[in-house]
Amino acid sequence: MFTAPAFRIAAPLGTLHSLPHRFSNSRNHSWHRTALLSSALPLFSALLPPTAASTAARAQEPPYFVTYSQVLEEPGNLEIAQRGLTGSPKDSNAFYNSTLELEYGAKAWWTTELYLQGQATAKDSAIFTGFRWENRFRVLPTERWINPVLYLEYEDVNGADKSVLEVTGHDSIADFQERNADSRGDISRTIEGKLILSSEPKGWDVSENWIMEKNMMGGAWEFGYALGASRPLAFTGGSRECTFCRQNFSAGAELYGGLATVHDFGLHHTSHCAGPTMFFNLPHGPTLGFSPQFGLSSNSAGILWRVTASYEVQQFRDLFRSKKAR
Repeated sequence: MFTAPAFRIAAPLGTLHSLPHRFSNSRNHSWHRTALLSSALPLFSALLPPTAASTAARAQEPPYFVTYSQVLEEPGNLEIAQRGLTGSPKDSNAFYNSTLELEYGAKAWWTTELYLQGQATAKDSAIFTGFRWENRFRVLPTERWINPVLYLEYEDVNGADKSVLEVTGHDSIADFQERNADSRGDISRTIEGKLILSSEPKGWDVSENWIMEKNMMGGAWEFGYALGASRPLAFTGGSRECTFCRQNFSAGAELYGGLATVHDFGLHHTSHCAGPTMFFNLPHGPTLGFSPQFGLSSNSAGILWRVTASYEVQQFRDLFRSKKAR
């Protein structure tokens, strides 16, 4: 059976205190409007219809922010999510990036997902940066020692995007140093493919992603990778339900980076990051996650802080079917 990843709604309030507070009046208002919207999104789950809330169930997923595992969405389930990313790279302004996700289990072997992205940069502006449409296809109908998943994505984003959902080619710290006004006009329409390999030895999840990406408007094929390993802190709990029991937590680590292009494949002038991850699955509630990720090369962005909160509505399609029947 395919378990569903929890939907992620990032709650960035704690991370915003580290950002500089000197803005012009107009930019300050734009920044705080974005921060307010981002911090309010975790309340979405509280506004769900009672039927939807009562059908929401929690199923642990590997605690990854960049790496994909074999886990697909259950057919008919809807996941509404937001990822938060903040950082203050060298020689650039602090920023907060928000990615809203709508993930739907179309079939047992097919999950489709829409991403909407935006960012706010201190002493600069807040802008919408684009969208992505992702599809994942499970190749084998049953569990094997290694479980392959094929990933296909179309993205339409501008150069101001700071989501760092993956690293490919020669992505580097320089991508964070341009002003929004200069980079927003650089539109990239890209197709991306991933080979996802995932296994579960002795309760661990071990996942490897091999990435290739091509800008349809020109340029060479770019490559990248993401690796993750994780496990729940406990596999079974006591007879009584509790919130802070070990089985509600999962921990792991990620490593990801670029592998240059088809013309110069390798590690030269590429960016790489690694860091620990932790997810907390609240019983009958959202999943919260956090990860500090550290740059491993001179081309990397130093420290990136990722936060996430997620909630899943089971059998979302049945809500509309029941209304139609009435």
